[in-house]
Amino acid sequence: MNDVAIKVENLGKRYQLGQRNATTLREAVGHLGRRLLGRGRNEAAAGPVAGEEESRKHIWAIRDMNFEIRRGDVVGIIGRNGAGKSTLLKILSQVTVPTLGRAVIHGRVGSLLEVGTGFHPELSGRENVFLNGAILGMSRADIRRRFDDIVAFAELARFIDTPVKRYSSGMYTRLAFAVAAHLDPEILIIDEVLAVGDLSFQKKCLGKMDQVARGGRTILFVSHSMQSVQSLCQSAILLEGGRVSLTGTATEVVGEYRRRTAERAAQGASLAERTDRGGTGAARVVDVVVRDADLRATQWVTTDEPCHIDLHYQANEPVENIQPGLGLDTPGGLRALTLFGDFTGHAFSAPAGQGVLRCRIERLNLRPDRYSISAFLGNRHGAFDVIEYAGELEVTDSSYYSTGHYPDDSQGPMIQRHDWSHPSADSTLEGRGGQSADTSINHLPMERQQQ
Repeated sequence: MNDVAIKVENLGKRYQLGQRNATTLREAVGHLGRRLLGRGRNEAAAGPVAGEEESRKHIWAIRDMNFEIRRGDVVGIIGRNGAGKSTLLKILSQVTVPTLGRAVIHGRVGSLLEVGTGFHPELSGRENVFLNGAILGMSRADIRRRFDDIVAFAELARFIDTPVKRYSSGMYTRLAFAVAAHLDPEILIIDEVLAVGDLSFQKKCLGKMDQVARGGRTILFVSHSMQSVQSLCQSAILLEGGRVSLTGTATEVVGEYRRRTAERAAQGASLAERTDRGGTGAARVVDVVVRDADLRATQWVTTDEPCHIDLHYQANEPVENIQPGLGLDTPGGLRALTLFGDFTGHAFSAPAGQGVLRCRIERLNLRPDRYSISAFLGNRHGAFDVIEYAGELEVTDSSYYSTGHYPDDSQGPMIQRHDWSHPSADSTLEGRGGQSADTSINHLPMERQQQ
């Protein structure tokens, strides 16, 4: 039995600038028909171009791409916006056709790409479930057997007989994911579209993908959440400029991606210019400013002391119930701390324009180190902006740990005020002239601690 689920060989996809491109088989046939009828003469006559002229008229979304994915592998596809991730998944899902090379797929593919792919808007949710199952090669009996589980997972029992054109984007996504995950695809392809769903549903989806992966099926997962990629995927592929830049374990590839992102950030590109971000773009983080307890801008914060982190944002339209989020990651890519408005019930509304959201941290209980800051803006309907390495925060020594001993990498990044005592021992220490002493380790003289 062939152990390869997906084999990509010299794959390339070229788009022509300034003209409508045929991205699906149906569109390609339509273009051919127009050319045969003489309506596409200018496009046909142009033919292939070369050199500098070609570079002006065409853009390669992906090019010279080669890799193999084994059956049962769970692979993350990461990279900046425009790196070619979505184009690759559309080719693998047979939504679009390649310009060069080929992608060989062994097994039924269940895909969840952008909202709207694979569903007929005039059909009800029920009818689309059966339609998608038929496309995957499932019998009507098999689909009927799984139907109740699909509807329960999507939480759409009340609306299952409503045409999906009346669904919200979140409802559409819930049903689309439920269909893709429950109809036994041998290969499951998931794009960043999961960001459309609310946070509890995203968590539910990740749990389902983990369950599918343990069942031995192959998963390709595109996400801007490096934490999700590391927790779900065994391996990862980094795309840059439409080419495979790196393959390896998820930890290795994510670590390298973070390093390259940090280098670009250090070169001075403003957050507003960064393209390696996710979300709908309804609001974007344009700056992250760390402030001390007195609200003075700083890059250094003392451990165990208060600080503030400001998210400066640009809302392109009025937005309701913004929930801001911050993640602090260690240099090794470990998430040390997540601060999220949804945890504390904080949400804000904002008109179009610029604004600031401020997070006050009462005690920053992190050991001294340099941490990268990730930023999030969104609401319960999905993410507006997700951006890794939006800033840096250096945590310096505190006088609380008077020995100067802090947790090392193996002991975790967190610190916590604490005392040790020996309540089972006699409160009188022998050999000290009968003097009563406090046996709390934190209060003994330094020379006594070292004996």
